[in-house]
Amino acid sequence: MTATATVHRVAPRGRGAHRSITAAVRAASDGDEIRIAPGEYVEVLVLDRGVSLVPDEAPDHAVRVLAADPGRPALEITAPGVYVGGLVLTGQDPGLPAVLVAAGGLELDGCEISGGRVEASGDAALTTRGCHVSGAALAGVHANTTGPAELVNTVVEDIDGTGVVLGSATAAEATGLTVRRVTGSGVRIRGGAGAVLRDCRITAPGRSGLLVEDDATVTALDCRVEETGAEGIRVLGSSPRPGEAPKRPAGAEGGVVLADCQVLRTGADGVSVSGSGDVLLMNCRLRDGSGPGVSGDEDGRVVLVDCQVDRPHGSCLVARGNARLSAEDTSMHGSRANGLLAGDRSQVRLASSDVTDCGFSAVHACDDARLSLTSCRIGTTPEHGVRATDRAELTVEGVRISDCGLAGLQIDAAAGARVRGLSVVRGRTGISAESTGTVVLEECDVADAERAGISCGTGTSAVLRDCRITGTGTAGLVVGERATPSIEGCTVRDAAGSGLVLGPSAEPRVRSVTVARTGKNSLFVGEKARGTFEECVFSGAGTDGAAFPALHVSAGSAPVLRGCVVRDTEEDVAAEKGARPVFDDCLSRNVTNPALPTGPREALPSAAGADTAAAGTGARETEAPAEDTLEDLLAELDGLAGLDRVKNDVSSLVKLMQTVRRREEMGLAPPPLSRHLVFTGNPGTGKTTVARLYGRILAAVGLLERGHLVEADRSALVGEYVGHTGPKTTRVFEQARGGVLFIDEAYSLTQYTGTNDFGQEAIATLLKLMEDHRDDVVVIVAGYPKEMEVFVRSNPGLASRFTRTLLFEDYGAAELVSIVEHQAAQHQYELTPTAREALTAHFETVPRGRGFGNGRAARQLFQSMTERQAYRVAELPEASESDLMTLTPEDLP
Repeated sequence: MTATATVHRVAPRGRGAHRSITAAVRAASDGDEIRIAPGEYVEVLVLDRGVSLVPDEAPDHAVRVLAADPGRPALEITAPGVYVGGLVLTGQDPGLPAVLVAAGGLELDGCEISGGRVEASGDAALTTRGCHVSGAALAGVHANTTGPAELVNTVVEDIDGTGVVLGSATAAEATGLTVRRVTGSGVRIRGGAGAVLRDCRITAPGRSGLLVEDDATVTALDCRVEETGAEGIRVLGSSPRPGEAPKRPAGAEGGVVLADCQVLRTGADGVSVSGSGDVLLMNCRLRDGSGPGVSGDEDGRVVLVDCQVDRPHGSCLVARGNARLSAEDTSMHGSRANGLLAGDRSQVRLASSDVTDCGFSAVHACDDARLSLTSCRIGTTPEHGVRATDRAELTVEGVRISDCGLAGLQIDAAAGARVRGLSVVRGRTGISAESTGTVVLEECDVADAERAGISCGTGTSAVLRDCRITGTGTAGLVVGERATPSIEGCTVRDAAGSGLVLGPSAEPRVRSVTVARTGKNSLFVGEKARGTFEECVFSGAGTDGAAFPALHVSAGSAPVLRGCVVRDTEEDVAAEKGARPVFDDCLSRNVTNPALPTGPREALPSAAGADTAAAGTGARETEAPAEDTLEDLLAELDGLAGLDRVKNDVSSLVKLMQTVRRREEMGLAPPPLSRHLVFTGNPGTGKTTVARLYGRILAAVGLLERGHLVEADRSALVGEYVGHTGPKTTRVFEQARGGVLFIDEAYSLTQYTGTNDFGQEAIATLLKLMEDHRDDVVVIVAGYPKEMEVFVRSNPGLASRFTRTLLFEDYGAAELVSIVEHQAAQHQYELTPTAREALTAHFETVPRGRGFGNGRAARQLFQSMTERQAYRVAELPEASESDLMTLTPEDLP
């Protein structure tokens, strides 16, 4: 109001006052103020100039303006800059405007409007502040204007129609808006309108809470929609507005942005997006809806970031038509249907999200949908954890599924699936691949399934690489009738039934598979089944107490086994009449009743516990005692002389390995961890002894199957001609599977670079085998410190796999004396105190050069002392038992 503004008064009586508001308006100029005395004014009130209308007394003495004509509003604005504050405005027809802003601009402040809507059209501007609108039909507030509209702390209720309609190209802002008890939608935004809603509440609309159509754009911040008759938020179309606050994640350009909003107890979908609708939800919560939590249909696009969808009667998320739906860091919980349902030609991506406690399958993809799951946690459902059917395409990376009534992962019909790093824990079946489409399973873990771990259905041809199956209630891995899967680098352990089962006429291609500790057969080959099995290990069949052969070959079957090992069982092979198995270069080890061809069997190592050399490998093997306990092994390690730093390092590794084992037992993914070690130190410092103990410790912890030690050097690994080295290295590695491969003076494999040497081929073969069987063998390379440092740095593959070095320091004099005393006690000798003093002085003066033998030198010295003692005692006329047992200083060389 300018300094020259005039105040005009309106009162039913009294001097100096206009008798009607209309008369005061006619007398006023732009910027003037009209003060109205309490009372009721029946007029056709048109404000064609920028004046202010306010009560002349306190607000509790109402100024009521009633429309004089049923076809006309109580208040009509045709001029800019009009202010109306604290008035009660009542129309006569609820279906018509009670307040009409036909042109110009109006600010309604603290007014009550009833008997008709508030409407702005053309290019008019509308502001409502602290107003109350009720008793209208069709709409409470309708802004169909190209001008701005602002609704602040306004209440719209008891409307027989939509609460607020924003249309045309309206640029609207609503802050603290409340819409309740309307028969239509709460807020409808259509046309080219753009709206920002802050801290708004929409309660109990008869239809949708928020309806967005056509090319509208909406940003809703900290809003609440609840108890709707239909959808909480329905988006039929929208126009993207890049750069709209709040900041969007990459790739999200939703025309509708919902941030920090709640959508509760809806009569249908929480958020429904179809047509060209494009919606981004950030940190929103949707709960207790009668339909799906969020649905996308037709060409709709939906992105959820850090949202919660709880307890919908339908699915938490649904994608149909050509919809694109993406959810990240989102929780879906308590659905009475699916957690996620993807159908038709939809494209869905779920990342770092949880889907739990669903009534149907937690995740279901059907029709021609494309679904990607990355780093998600899925579980607690009476049906499947994830199911792909029809022609759906599924991609899974780093997902954990648990506690499913049916399969953790079910792939059937013609669906395709590429799965890597999946963990399935506690379900009826771990993974069921029954699809005729392309199915690839890599690095998957299945634990504690009630029935089979992984099942390949009839006529399927899945690819399995580096999968692990443990603790199944029936078979570990089942290959159905006529199925032709490719299985490589997998392990099956602790199956209550058979480890690997082939149905009738199955023909798999199996390579480098380990089957251990099965209740029944390691391998059961059904009737007329074929298939090839290369470099597989079958051990510990029949652990449930019954006598089951490791390999059962049914009538009419003709499997081919090459380079396989059967061990630690009562019987290796049982073939029914008419079976035609082929065994090529296969071995039986520690088998009570062997039946494999005699050639390979004659070259086998001797009984457990002895140091043996496998024929043709040049590698020496030491079997780990079966009765080892972790406590005994750690005590044995602690009892070694010296090696304090090594003992601490090994103890730390044991704690780390125990944690890894506990995570695996709980179905959690193991951390990235290399168990391979570098031992550096001079000869005789206990490297081989500690390596042998390390393998036994890992077996006691449960991270190695046997824990035996295979010692190899360059001659055991490197061949003499082209094509000789690879198989030679492979045979030594296979000998070490389940235990530790100890390569002494490993740097000798690289010392002849540049000549016709095959050391590099041995390294390349070794690295590939370590990758293919990373859970089956621990490799320890040993040698002098400087040479080992050069060796590890000579090849990136070595550097990435050997990341931990244990330094074996030279023994001190006291530790060497302790070794001699230990040797003496083992052989029933005793050292006199003076002999101990002489020994200490001797070791303190011995040169400690590169060739010093450390513990080996101490043992050799003890042997020399016993020889000298024997010569000395032989000259005594009568030698007592004490004489025969005592070592004195004169026995030192």
